[in-house]
Amino acid sequence: MITATLPAPRNMALVFSLIFLFAAALLSLVSHEAQAQPVAQAKAMLPDTLAERTLACAACHGKEGRATPEGYFPRIAGKPAGYLYNQLLNFRDGHRRYPQMTYMVAHLSDDYLREMAEYFSSLQLPYPPPQATSAAPRVLEKGRALVMQGDPARKIPACTACHGEKLTGMLPSIPSVLGLSRDYLNAQFGAWRSGMRKAASPDCMAEISHKLTPDDIAALSTWLASQPFPEQMKAQAPKIAKLPIRCGSFPQ
Repeated sequence: MITATLPAPRNMALVFSLIFLFAAALLSLVSHEAQAQPVAQAKAMLPDTLAERTLACAACHGKEGRATPEGYFPRIAGKPAGYLYNQLLNFRDGHRRYPQMTYMVAHLSDDYLREMAEYFSSLQLPYPPPQATSAAPRVLEKGRALVMQGDPARKIPACTACHGEKLTGMLPSIPSVLGLSRDYLNAQFGAWRSGMRKAASPDCMAEISHKLTPDDIAALSTWLASQPFPEQMKAQAPKIAKLPIRCGSFPQ
């Protein structure tokens, strides 16, 4: 009579452990493949375009870079490509400080940032109505005078001297100052004064901001935010050989 020899309990435990590990590995592989297929299919369906790649920008800057209803985040659609490119570089290289922007662009190359800038610059989209204001007439007049005439006694140039006679910007790298909320404008003047925002040296906007008083800034931002838009909002070609103030972001 032949008697089968059963494995010792210790060996049986080892066998069951190996079976369990193999089954778990197989289940994990099948599960990974099942999950990977829909992801791969979704990726294949998405167009590989800059419009698709820059959707993350819409969370703050609004659909197609038009700006959100809250207005704090600026409109980027239609701004000069040179200006947008400079700002992306400034965020990446630490000259402008805003954690979300720094995180988004920290590892992007110069060439890719230029592509993004040119894409948003190409979007010529309608503007919403300007902000209504209940500011006193004297405040609005003070803002208008600074924008249109500056203050020669304090060596403050008119905004129109650099941003264009219609304030729509100047190619290749000076932006429009219309279509921005009062809160955003105030924040940028404050950032230039505090050093939180910097540009290529000589930093003309930092220099101007330090010459402006808080009342000046309030009047400027209130007047600018309330202005209607011209029919043509594209940045104009330079009409002057030299700006009234040296500016490192604008080649002369």
